[in-house]
Amino acid sequence: MPTGRGPRGRRGLLIAVGAVCAALMMALHTWIPNGVVNLGSLFQTFLPWAGLSVPALLVAAAVRRSRLAAVAVLAPLAVWGCLFGGTLADKRSERSGSGNLTVVSHNVDEDNPDPARTARALAASGAEVLALQEMSSKATPVYERELAAGYPYRSDTLGVRLWSKHPLNGVEAVPIMPWTRAVRATVETPHGPVAVFAAHLASVRVTPDAGFTTDRRNDAARKLAAAVRAEPLDRVVVMGDFNGTADDTALRPVTSQLTSAQREAGAGFGFTWPAAFPMVRIDQILVKGMNATSSWTLPATGSDHLPVAASLRL
Repeated sequence: MPTGRGPRGRRGLLIAVGAVCAALMMALHTWIPNGVVNLGSLFQTFLPWAGLSVPALLVAAAVRRSRLAAVAVLAPLAVWGCLFGGTLADKRSERSGSGNLTVVSHNVDEDNPDPARTARALAASGAEVLALQEMSSKATPVYERELAAGYPYRSDTLGVRLWSKHPLNGVEAVPIMPWTRAVRATVETPHGPVAVFAAHLASVRVTPDAGFTTDRRNDAARKLAAAVRAEPLDRVVVMGDFNGTADDTALRPVTSQLTSAQREAGAGFGFTWPAAFPMVRIDQILVKGMNATSSWTLPATGSDHLPVAASLRL
């Protein structure tokens, strides 16, 4: 009869050790250093998918018929549940219908083959404020034409633009990069002014020699965070393509000042990229001085990102 000291027991021990390591990596993900290859940011970007280690380890434990390994798998399962159990709940129904400002953010993709269809889909969302990123010079006139009737107010910034059903004041580019990648405006809603920031943080790259490169993105995030910190209005919305998730500690200068609408009032993870098979949520709607009552993603539009929407109560 095999015992825990035999080959099967030793193999079960290795699976148990792997389970403990998986649990520790998830529990201590904020402590994983970035270093040269930005391992911490890369792991945090795909953190929800670390839960796939649980079924993989369970299968290994079953193959080895190891009770020790099977019990050890409870550790990563418990940690994942603590991290994301609340995320899986549908929090939209708790406050349904109580918002009075709807916003949408969308990286429309500068290579979008049908910007007119995308613009019409965004207009049909019913949002009062649209924040669009990757506005190419070729497609911008198309969006202006399609959105003119429903959104009489807009910023004239390049690349990143705001459209609004309510008047916009104090429109200005936010210098987070050498070219325009963020804009700030005061939206004069019927319920009072709201500061709205639309941003497109620098892209990240994964290369064999440099790993997961995020330096430009992180620098842009720090500059955006400084602008948000200096904002005199109490009610603030920051939305756009962050090229990173809310779990990424490198983005904490921004995310620590605000609340994620998806986490507060969404259903599930709300993954947005890539649109064909979303695996991460890198498009964010963050708020301060107000509550999100609902948060959701919109159907694909022809962009490689899904649009994100939130209903806010001012």
